[in-house]
Amino acid sequence: MARPAYQNHAIQRVRSRIITNQKVLKRIEIGKRRLVRILRAHGIANARTLEQKISDAGPSNQRVDPLYLTFARDELIANGVILQQEPAGTPWYYLSETQSQIVASRLSEQLPVYTQLQHPSLIPRIGQALEIAIYKALLTQSTFASYGGFTDLNQHDDSTKYNKHEPPQVVTGKITPGILDFLLRKDGQHVGIEAKNIRPWIYPRDELIKELLKKCCAIDALPVLIARRISYVAFSELFRHCGVVIHQTYNQRFPDSASDLAGKARHKKMLGYHDIRLGNEPDARLIKFLHTDLPAVLPTATARFNEHRDLLESFAYGKISYLAFHTELRLRLGIYQPREEEFPEVDYEEHWY
Repeated sequence: MARPAYQNHAIQRVRSRIITNQKVLKRIEIGKRRLVRILRAHGIANARTLEQKISDAGPSNQRVDPLYLTFARDELIANGVILQQEPAGTPWYYLSETQSQIVASRLSEQLPVYTQLQHPSLIPRIGQALEIAIYKALLTQSTFASYGGFTDLNQHDDSTKYNKHEPPQVVTGKITPGILDFLLRKDGQHVGIEAKNIRPWIYPRDELIKELLKKCCAIDALPVLIARRISYVAFSELFRHCGVVIHQTYNQRFPDSASDLAGKARHKKMLGYHDIRLGNEPDARLIKFLHTDLPAVLPTATARFNEHRDLLESFAYGKISYLAFHTELRLRLGIYQPREEEFPEVDYEEHWY
């Protein structure tokens, strides 16, 4: 599967700087060591498994951002240490030293589970699991009027999709270029929520971020993104200064009806997705975010969003590049200066809003 063009560009930019950047070199070296160690134990693994075991797990000082992990993996591939196969168009990685029969055996164990996770009937139900949790949390708060929700939650189980009534696409005469997952309102201020119950970490150039910005800028709604993992660079450079609010769930929800498959995907000898959680009941963190934290940051975030909305909109529609966006934002904030490293160190334990 070809890497997106923007990702190639990012890799080229960072690689051009890591020759003298000792912090980045250190992270890549940690990534290389952990890749070899995990592949030696696991036999063969896909990118999401490697990210789960290296970017999401282990001692905090040994966790490596997925972007750095890509550099580490590509260097090992270039040096012949790691090889890859692409069954069904998905890259799987293994050490060149691993015996072929071990590679074949381990792939035959994991691939059926991975393939089942991609089934067209399951993917939308995984997406709904997080949306329903958000909906249930919104039902028990009184700060916001909310639009968008599910009409048949008590009529059947989650082995089939629930019926969702989407929020309006036309708000006070303004039209969004797409439909938000939820729309909130408080004292005339609208808030647009997008929920992404996906495994890959989200980065600033991802289209899903641009789509959220397009929708919210069109109707003057504060953008809110709820997702499993959002890269530090997305928060530190794009979100925090521009009023975009985020909540990381740190887990991927599965429908209860997929419990057997979830157990297989979660097992450390299989895909190792240890953060899978079953069901659509909101947890304490999600409730706190929607009931307490979002109302608390609303005034400050709205002011920042209004101040930089023109910049967000230009970036979302491709009128300016990410580099131009980043430069202009830092100029506006009065903090522009040559940067030591392209992507800063990450405190993976921090809970960002």
